[in-house]
Amino acid sequence: MFAVIKVGGKQYRAGRDEELVVDHLAGEVGDSVELPVSFTADGDDVDLSGGTARVEILEHLKGEKIHIYKYKPKKNSRKKTGHRQARTRIKVVEV
Repeated sequence: MFAVIKVGGKQYRAGRDEELVVDHLAGEVGDSVELPVSFTADGDDVDLSGGTARVEILEHLKGEKIHIYKYKPKKNSRKKTGHRQARTRIKVVEV
């Protein structure tokens, strides 16, 4: 059995007791959070009614670094920056 969970404008396929790394969720480590479900499937049975899934927050972390390099030709103007997105590791407790 699996469900499609909506988190931060994205959808993730998740089963029970599965761990996912998603965009940052508000809450402390150890908190339980309810997330909306698009649909659930168990073999050939598909339930489109939706519902909610209960997940537990395991840790808050940062994603992979993205490098941004901007320059303007013939102007000696260069700028290099970076960004690390805030992420959250969750565990699906109940679908």
